[in-house]
Amino acid sequence: MRLNCPLVVKVLECFIRDELRKAGFEKIVVGLSGGIDSAVSCFLAARALGASNVHAVMMPYQTSSQESLSDANSVVEMLQVNNEMIEITPIVDGYFGSQAQSKHLRRGNVMARARMIVLFDKSMQYEALVLGTSNKTELLLGYGTLYGDMASAINPIGDLYKTDVFTLARYLKVPESILDKKPTADLWEGQSDEDELGFTYAAVDKLLHELIDRRVSQQALLQRGFDKNFVNKVLTKIRKSQFKRRGPVICKVSPRSVNHDFHYLRDWGM
Repeated sequence: MRLNCPLVVKVLECFIRDELRKAGFEKIVVGLSGGIDSAVSCFLAARALGASNVHAVMMPYQTSSQESLSDANSVVEMLQVNNEMIEITPIVDGYFGSQAQSKHLRRGNVMARARMIVLFDKSMQYEALVLGTSNKTELLLGYGTLYGDMASAINPIGDLYKTDVFTLARYLKVPESILDKKPTADLWEGQSDEDELGFTYAAVDKLLHELIDRRVSQQALLQRGFDKNFVNKVLTKIRKSQFKRRGPVICKVSPRSVNHDFHYLRDWGM
């Protein structure tokens, strides 16, 4: 699907402004990792609100690459947004100092949640909302940490596939160093999104577009030449990660229940 970048940018800028206004806020806090998703989110926020209303927070861990920090700083310099750096190493190591074992994935999850602790605290300090940076590919595959990088108040790029984010990044003139590098959450040395997933974003986005947006059946996809094992692997990831895409499940025992019925603006007085 070809992305109409000028239109999409206009819609996303309006989305950021409107959602802040409805919630009674004027400012945004965003975690700036040096990756493409947070860079695009920051660019959109600066365009929508002005640089003075955007607070970018860089939160490296001791194993984070200097390249990531350098790329995050290049975004700050281009946009001239408010910024600060907060090391999460003491938070993460303070916890794992009392734990017998800590595998890569477990430690990575704690890093992601530690960063969100910082962002939500900063959102209170600056009277701002936390801007989300998870794209549609990650959300559908469950490739993110619940209450970590998947947490936010509003998310402008959550309906854009990863390949769409790259397209939008080029349109927004995100620094080339960010565009050219391999996507990574930078949670441990040598970590790569595509290596961890087992397929490329280009391949999975093509499948997801057919499967999700066009609602093409599994049988039809196989007839079109998609690999059966690949289709099954992606479908399994979507099914198993549904719990990450919804709020806590509440048992309904009354006529009007939060999450089940409380969905409209009029329900909370707007």
